[in-house]
Amino acid sequence: MGQIEGFQCMQQPAASANAAGSLTIGGDITVSRLGFGAMRITGSGAWGEPKDRTAAVRVLRRAVELGVNFIDTADSYGPDISEQLIAEALHPYPRDLIVATKGGLTRPGPNEWVRNATPGHLRQACEASLRRLRVERIDLYQLHAIDHNVPLEDSLGELAKLQLEGKIRHVGVSNFSVSDLQRGANVVPIVSVQNRYNASDRRYDDVIDYCEQNGLAFIPWYPLAAGDHASANTPKLAELAQLARDHKVSAAQAAIAWLLARSSVMLPIPGTSSIDHLEENVAAASLRLKAVN
Repeated sequence: MGQIEGFQCMQQPAASANAAGSLTIGGDITVSRLGFGAMRITGSGAWGEPKDRTAAVRVLRRAVELGVNFIDTADSYGPDISEQLIAEALHPYPRDLIVATKGGLTRPGPNEWVRNATPGHLRQACEASLRRLRVERIDLYQLHAIDHNVPLEDSLGELAKLQLEGKIRHVGVSNFSVSDLQRGANVVPIVSVQNRYNASDRRYDDVIDYCEQNGLAFIPWYPLAAGDHASANTPKLAELAQLARDHKVSAAQAAIAWLLARSSVMLPIPGTSSIDHLEENVAAASLRLKAVN
């Protein structure tokens, strides 16, 4: 798995996401290479209001204080509530803060995720996100998932129209294969891919290769394999857990260090509703994994 170095950075009084280095998205957006995923600031299962709305606002503000300038959300988180909280906590936004959101999934109820990427729905979803986030343009708008009842060209074609109208700056996608990316690139320039990826789930290694070759950002969701580290139920997670114990860091910190070392286009977005966990995650930006396998 590798060796981690740079633990003296953990002793500094204030960790910063900037320690992870930077990544340029779409040629004109530069962000720290450790972001924040805003799904967990909503209620359980990304449904409803958080237990403590004031605490959720504090987490968002603390993330920005710690140098995080890329926040990822979606209209389906809550639904709507994550975007509302981001605007409540951070608007008017710092000049360098990028808030990325997604559309294409609907939420009929708790633990239900239904794909809807019809052009009409995507337009309605994007315009509603603009209102909730209190912006005139979304810097990175992502198709949350392919709707197999709708031609991909129709879904991405609508995002291309919204881009031409100035409502979207850049288009990203989520849950895409390499062939999906190649097909989508014929419709609209794609600048980022958000797929499930972590130390034990590497099914999208080929997508990362594609991103490196074509200058796309790769944004891993479920980046820490949350909950899996405790049981270390795969050889890779067991190795990562041992590495964390050897160097006296948390398994989550070792997981973030592994992702950052995996590729220069990697932009992890660990999420949490706890300031303590947020600070722990951001501190991992200072860690360096010398080798990755």
